Amino acid sequence: MSEESTITTVETPPETTPKTIHDLKRKMKLKGVVKRLELYGAFIDVGVGVDALIHISQLGPEPVNRVADVLSEGDEVTVWVDKVIPERNQIMVTMIEPIAVEWSDLKTGQVYTGKVTRLENFGAFVDIGAEREGLVHISELSHDYVKHPSEVVKVGDEVQVQVLSFSKRKRRIDLSIKALLEKPEPEIVAPVHNGGQKESFDEEEDDDVLPTAMEIALRKALGQIDSDLQLPSRKPQSKRRRKKSLANQEDILHRTLQLQREEN
Repeated sequence: MSEESTITTVETPPETTPKTIHDLKRKMKLKGVVKRLELYGAFIDVGVGVDALIHISQLGPEPVNRVADVLSEGDEVTVWVDKVIPERNQIMVTMIEPIAVEWSDLKTGQVYTGKVTRLENFGAFVDIGAEREGLVHISELSHDYVKHPSEVVKVGDEVQVQVLSFSKRKRRIDLSIKALLEKPEPEIVAPVHNGGQKESFDEEEDDDVLPTAMEIALRKALGQIDSDLQLPSRKPQSKRRRKKSLANQEDILHRTLQLQREEN
């Protein structure tokens, strides 16, 4: 995400007992008593001085043909406030539990507490009370590598999730657990210095190396080798060995010249 989102925790307000119509809020859960039945619904006393109307279509998730098939006068029922118009003294209620989180309630960056409902290879589905379950992609479960979601969560777990994005048209809610976890500090790997190892390699190189051209010339002068000996190819030498070889050659040259002066 290009812009940093503000994390907002959505909490359910505590239940209160309303005294007047002005105390009623949408989705508020109420207890009531059926006062009378009509063909189109029923009137229910919810304790605020104004009877609430429940339409026949709101008596349950399944279609209802007759109100009397579901309700009777004097029944105690649980209802939820659907609409309130105080200036008209009108209250509409429903017996279908409303969705806790509607599409209009969703905002990027909000934090919800939800329950893991199922696991798939690509992630975990979490119920946050919305119309659709949200998906926590496997890459959003942890900062560490996750091979399968079961390594992090299991069905029935209560988890905190943050809304990454959502689309009402696609009926999709993308969530993240990782976004709420502290990011681990990166490990600092000390650089490996191979100087000592290289030096040991230089010291452990094969001592059986071929003589240099100067060494061959000196040996010819001293009569230690045949004069028609061909100069062979040499193995490449390390810098340290070359310095040592040059020092030895200078010493040999110095001693040879001194020996020749003494013979003369």
